[in-house]
Amino acid sequence: MRYFKEDTMAILIDVQERLVPVMDRKVETVAASVRLIEGLRILGVPVVPFRQYPKGLGDYIPEIKEALGSHEPSDKLTFSAYGSEEIAERIDSYQKKNVLIFGMETHICVQQTALDLIAKGYNVMIVTDCVTSRKKADSDIALRRLEAEGALLTTTESILFELLKEAGSESFKQISRLIK
Repeated sequence: MRYFKEDTMAILIDVQERLVPVMDRKVETVAASVRLIEGLRILGVPVVPFRQYPKGLGDYIPEIKEALGSHEPSDKLTFSAYGSEEIAERIDSYQKKNVLIFGMETHICVQQTALDLIAKGYNVMIVTDCVTSRKKADSDIALRRLEAEGALLTTTESILFELLKEAGSESFKQISRLIK
């Protein structure tokens, strides 16, 4: 199954001030997430950001806020970003069948969001270099479970070039510079 930019959206989960410092591979995960957000913006793929209980976990970290630009996050108390009717309606309103998911933590909010979206009939792809947990083992097991449940796994570079489809355009030049 191929993903195309016209029928794809992305969900960003919980890359917040009090979570990031305790994450495994935090530097690499944040850098890849910023590249992914910037690449999706170039391609015109919507990124829908969510924050878990910002009163306790803080806002998005500055690098992510800057990459998101004017995209305002929705706050959530449910671990799943598809776990409340209001938020589910926001996601459904985009009318996209493919959903890229990235953020923190893989085994909690990312996993529960993906499982709920799969159950609702969405095609879900986890951007593996843009997800992490406090413990590597938790993230690894969550990715195995998600794949067994029907989620596809990808990386930032792979999905950006898949959505791009061909070389020779200005978007191709921008994505190429971003990936280097």
